[in-house]
Amino acid sequence: MVTYLLKKSYQHKNLTEINFKDLWGDNGVFTTMWIFNKPSKILFFKKHIKNLVKSLKSYKLYKPNIEKNILRLIRINIDKNKPYNHLLRVAVNNKTISVSFRKKVTSKIKFNLKLINYKRVNPEFKNLKYQFILKHLTKMDNSRSDIALCSKKKILESGTSNILFIKDGKIYSPLNGIYKGITYKFFKQKLGKIINRDIFINSLNIYDEILLIGSGKGVTSVQTINDINWKRKSLKFYKTLFNFYKKEILQCPPYK
Repeated sequence: MVTYLLKKSYQHKNLTEINFKDLWGDNGVFTTMWIFNKPSKILFFKKHIKNLVKSLKSYKLYKPNIEKNILRLIRINIDKNKPYNHLLRVAVNNKTISVSFRKKVTSKIKFNLKLINYKRVNPEFKNLKYQFILKHLTKMDNSRSDIALCSKKKILESGTSNILFIKDGKIYSPLNGIYKGITYKFFKQKLGKIINRDIFINSLNIYDEILLIGSGKGVTSVQTINDINWKRKSLKFYKTLFNFYKKEILQCPPYK
C-alpha cells in the first residue's frame, strides 16, 4: 500500500480543498515527477507540465487558467524547508485536481520483470485507467520488481516505465501500444536513435540488456525475467544511460 507524505484534492472552479481522491479509474490524465533535494528540484518540470496540458486538451478537459491553477497548487504544497526524494503526482479529471507526494523507491540491481497479459486503455496517453496495473504493483516489492505489459505475444511497456531493449550495440523500443514518456524522449534526444520494432516475447533471449526508464524508476537494469528464464548479459548500456541521467540531475535547476 502506498504511503503518502501529502495528498490533497481541489475543485476546479474555485480551488477549494475537498476530501482527497486519487482519481484512479476516472476519465482523466496525470503526470508523475521526481522532486528531490533541499531546496527542492523537479526533474524535467516544464516538460511534464507542458505534456500534462497537452493531454488535458486531448481529453477535452482543458479549462481556462488550468495550467496556472495546477502550478499554483504545486507551489503551495511544496515545503521549502523539507528535503525531498519523492514522486509528485498531479491527476486531473473534469471536476478535480489532485496533488500527492509519495516516497521514491530506489531500484535494486537484482530486478525482475513479471510478464502480464494486458494492454492499457489508450496507451498513447498517461490516463487514469490504471486499476488493473495497480492491483499487481501493490503486491510487489517495487524496488525489486515490476510488471511487463504484453499483448498479442509482444511486450509493450512496464507498469511504471518505458522499456528499452539492447542488442549488438543498438537500442530498441516497442513499435506501438505505448506511452512515450518524458524520460523516454530525453534519452531519444541524447542517444540519437532508438529503433522502434515489435518486441516479441519469444525473441527476448536475443537481447543483452533490458532497461526501464521513467520518473519513478530512473534508469533500472532488469536482471531477470523468470517467466521465460531471461537473464541480463551486460550492464554496458545501463551505465551509459545512467551517466546521461546523472548529469541531467546535477544540472536540474532549483524549483521556483
